[in-house]
Amino acid sequence: MTAALRLGRHTVSPPVVLAPMAGVTNAPFRALCREFGPGLVYVNEMVMATALVRGNTRTQRMVTFGADESPRSLQLYGSDPVMMGEAAARLADNDIVDHIDINFGCPAAKVTRRGGGAAVPLKRNLLRAILRETVHNAKGIPVTCKFRMGVTDDLMTYLDTGTIAAEEGVAWVALHARTAEQHYAGLARWDAIAELKRSVPGMQVLGNGDIWDARDALRMIEHTGCDGVIVGRGCLGRPWLFRDLVDAFNGRALADPPPLGFVLDIMLRHARSLVDFSFPGKGIREFRKHTGWYLTGYPVGGEVRRRAAQADTIEQLQELFAGLDPDMTVVPDGERAKRGHTNGPIRVVLPEGYLDALEDLTPPDDDEVAALSGG
Repeated sequence: MTAALRLGRHTVSPPVVLAPMAGVTNAPFRALCREFGPGLVYVNEMVMATALVRGNTRTQRMVTFGADESPRSLQLYGSDPVMMGEAAARLADNDIVDHIDINFGCPAAKVTRRGGGAAVPLKRNLLRAILRETVHNAKGIPVTCKFRMGVTDDLMTYLDTGTIAAEEGVAWVALHARTAEQHYAGLARWDAIAELKRSVPGMQVLGNGDIWDARDALRMIEHTGCDGVIVGRGCLGRPWLFRDLVDAFNGRALADPPPLGFVLDIMLRHARSLVDFSFPGKGIREFRKHTGWYLTGYPVGGEVRRRAAQADTIEQLQELFAGLDPDMTVVPDGERAKRGHTNGPIRVVLPEGYLDALEDLTPPDDDEVAALSGG
């Protein structure tokens, strides 16, 4: 199976996109992924439009791309059409990105209780205004958007969102086939991806949810008819998943899961690159959360996992890894073990009276909302 996505002047083949994940899809992780799957779309972690416009130092550091990175993809979060337009213009005028994705899927309570994230599509007029301002001010840079099925099963929005996005000129829409209430629990409902694809003929539709190995991506496309896939939690601790995806889409046999020695080498490279990328002392702390994901499925024992997750230096990791068997193999189905968030369902909190004023164009106040991973 071979296919391609269109993204402005870029052709993406096979049609695979890395989902933006806060604290994960920074420049070092994307560089590792590109080694295994060159030519795909690897989206930077989400940044707030307001923080970008106001020149927030931390946000400016997050907008970092490798010299060889193409396309340069960034996800924006924001609920104020004017601020989203200004952020898009800044990115375009300074030639910072080749692709802007918009987050309409964040289910976090601190976001939805202010009317942001997954709550935005409930207000169709506001949604349209955000998309229109962003597309117009992006000045030819392709804009895409990612969203969930809705807030709850009684407040579904994904079909309207897809239609509005198509009318406002986005390059593709991506559906995480869960509701905000579902969070990350249960199975993604791939039938919703198929329904969205049918409802917006001519629009590129990408599916997201429960792609744990390369075969899942092929099954999703066969089941839904979608044009491409977005991979999130499945690649945590497994940047080589993108090699498998390229092989699967090109009809090649998949490689066996790597031995532990291979994984440990990648872990050390990842840790070193984060140390070089981050502020002094921060990089190794940033890497700690990755250790459990990398070691998932390998029977190394709880003490090794604990020590890896508490390492303060590269040298401590090296010393720990030196005592492990590099030929150790993953347990059966270990590579399909779930990584990242698994909790849910959750109670979705909306602003008081939000459902009584869905035609209102007043945006929520983004100033106090921290950047969170969406989708």
